[in-house]
Amino acid sequence: MSDRGLRRLAWASWWFLPAMVVVGVILSFANQPTTAEYGDNGIAVGEILFLVVVLAFPVTGILILRRQPRNTIGWLLQGIGFVWSLSFFADNYVVYGALVNPGSLPGPEVVAALAAGSWAPPIGLMATFLILLYPNGRLPSPRWRPIAWLSAANIVAVTAIVVLAPGQLEDSSIPNLRNPLGLESAETVLRVFLPVTLSLLAFSVVACAVALVRRYRRSHGVERMQLRWLAAAGALVAATYLITILASLPTSTGLYSDQSPAWVGLLQTVSILSFVLIPTAIGIAVLRHGLYDLDVVINRTLVYGSLSATLAGVYLASVLLLQFLLSPLTDQSDLAVAGSTLAVAALFRPARSRIQSLVDRRFYRSRYDAARTLDAFAGQLRHDLNLDAVGTDLCLAVGETVQPTLVSLWLRPEVRKP
Repeated sequence: MSDRGLRRLAWASWWFLPAMVVVGVILSFANQPTTAEYGDNGIAVGEILFLVVVLAFPVTGILILRRQPRNTIGWLLQGIGFVWSLSFFADNYVVYGALVNPGSLPGPEVVAALAAGSWAPPIGLMATFLILLYPNGRLPSPRWRPIAWLSAANIVAVTAIVVLAPGQLEDSSIPNLRNPLGLESAETVLRVFLPVTLSLLAFSVVACAVALVRRYRRSHGVERMQLRWLAAAGALVAATYLITILASLPTSTGLYSDQSPAWVGLLQTVSILSFVLIPTAIGIAVLRHGLYDLDVVINRTLVYGSLSATLAGVYLASVLLLQFLLSPLTDQSDLAVAGSTLAVAALFRPARSRIQSLVDRRFYRSRYDAARTLDAFAGQLRHDLNLDAVGTDLCLAVGETVQPTLVSLWLRPEVRKP
């Protein structure tokens, strides 16, 4: 197929995704009175966040494919978003066709059975092929071809086993629904093969991660920067989820519960939205827009993340301290809040400068040393008038900051006018 045909196919699949999402949202609003009877509140915050994360993948995919229609990574992102959007549509289709207005839509039970295994393709593609083929859409070497075939076979097998497994459908929108596509005669075989295929899929995920590490160790230049973007996004997502899990442990409601404290709910929201960083990092890496700004992004994240945590701690401590000190004089907390706000505002600039210096000194030592060398050279220029001494100091400063293989200084000779 020509590049023009591939672009048309990409745009056609892209417009199909928001169409499915829009129809799913309309059905979700129509389902709201019925789902409320089963303890659901219709369009919940988690559902909206899920839609944001889902649409981030195809949006990045179409941005890649409109420029590089043969890019495998772009088509993978489109496929992940395609399946997730179908899953969202199918869930609301089932509720409306089976509970809200029974008989109005054909085959809601069959759609529920097909949707039961819809989680396997997108998760499998993200955990295997997206890692194995990143960033150029090709395998690291031909020796990884068996891993690719094993990953594809396991994704298909897990999906088929979940769809064809007999018995009651778990997590179905229809209560107590038995799988209409279940094969009773193959129940024993399916129950044996499901843990086997899941184990092989987990092995494929680990193997793909090893391939990514080996690719990074052999990479250089643009490819290394592309891999660093994905690694930074993945590390940030993992750190966010780890913090959320640790914060949820002291609560008795568990992770992602409606009865969690407000601050835990905020962390849960951030952890869900953090998945948007993965397609964003892939888009930056593949399109090479701002590719070499990763160090700046990490630096700003470290600085402003530390600054926010520091100022929040100072604000909380000062409010508590001022309330304790002012409690004999007044029962109002307005003075404590106002004083704490003024203290935080006064500390912002010096705290940011101090944290920036600390981050540069700890994580960007070469840049920090280069800045100090240039500052020292600028100070010497104010007092040194000897041209030879200035030339020597300039060569030393260039050697320490840029570290070239050779440093030479040429001065234009003075030409005397006749």
